[in-house]
Amino acid sequence: MKPFLRFERDGAVVVLTMDDPALRNPLSGNTAVGEFVAACARIEADPDVRAVVITGADPAFSSGGSLDAMREDWRDRKRGVAVRAQLREGVQPLSLALHALQVPTIAAVNGAAIGGGCDLACLCDIRIASERARFAANFVRLGIVPAIGAAWLLPRILGASRAAEMCLTGEVLDAQAALACGLVSRVIPHERLLDEAMSLATRIAANSGPALRMTKSLLKAADRTDFPTYLDMAAGMQALALQSEEHETAVTAFRNRPRTPKE
Repeated sequence: MKPFLRFERDGAVVVLTMDDPALRNPLSGNTAVGEFVAACARIEADPDVRAVVITGADPAFSSGGSLDAMREDWRDRKRGVAVRAQLREGVQPLSLALHALQVPTIAAVNGAAIGGGCDLACLCDIRIASERARFAANFVRLGIVPAIGAAWLLPRILGASRAAEMCLTGEVLDAQAALACGLVSRVIPHERLLDEAMSLATRIAANSGPALRMTKSLLKAADRTDFPTYLDMAAGMQALALQSEEHETAVTAFRNRPRTPKE
């Protein structure tokens, strides 16, 4: 069977491409979850990886869960506890693995990011979009609830009111609407999307690997800790960063850089 996920390395940047374009890169009914979990573990274990780009093979980013696969897995189950276990063991490990990844992640959303595909984009630290991108947390339109992250992720990205509107209507946002509400940070002409994502990833990866991972941890901690606790975490991480070889190298390079007349 052809792998769902292409794992490609370019220096300190890993590109993960969902590669089932005929089915619009679904996240269920295939090996997507296991491959994402394995890729995250591989990336986490490699200190030389400093940025990750996640994208899809055109025309879609990801259509989310396969409706046919969901109906086959869940419809005949008589006990709700069995469905809950299927979700917890089946697809939620993807959300947990990507959310726990310490390496900075960029979603290069090349097309429709629907349902779980929207969740996948939201699990990334940065989202940039092709002009062809579309986003929807459309679970209510199928008579189901957002079970792999949307109702937790979207309020943290968009704010409570806009997230509620998106989840409770299930309506589709085009790329410009996603930019206007802050779901993505920029919209790029389609043919330049991956180049722009790689340029951004390369600029991130030019920095200290340990500092990047700790800075991401601090950014994520900001929405679940009080300010004194956050400052205590930051102090501990700074103590580690100051002892690193990367810090010494960066300071030496800064001191030896060519000076401009204004400096």
